[in-house]
Amino acid sequence: MADTQAPVKPFGPVAAVFVAAGIGAVILGLLTALAEASSSIKDTLQLNDRVGPLAGKTIGAVIVFLIVWAVLHAMWKDKDPDSKKVFVWTWVLLAIGVVLTFPIFFQMFAS
Repeated sequence: MADTQAPVKPFGPVAAVFVAAGIGAVILGLLTALAEASSSIKDTLQLNDRVGPLAGKTIGAVIVFLIVWAVLHAMWKDKDPDSKKVFVWTWVLLAIGVVLTFPIFFQMFAS
């Protein structure tokens, strides 16, 4: 009788993408608040006149996400981090990122 169970894969690569997504959300929120607080940062993030600073904010957040994902994937590819901690950290980071992108919050920093 053959063993029909699939091999158990480590949770590390999945954990890496979850945590990286949370960090990317925080970066997007920080860039949003910083663009509101500083006209020079807003001008720097304005990569296209038709899009405004949203292009720079989004591209910056995606670049950070990809870098963090690559680093965490390399660190955790054969590991099994605690899934509860990973999910809690992911939700906390996503919540922070969402709060930072709310106009009620980031407009407090308007210059």
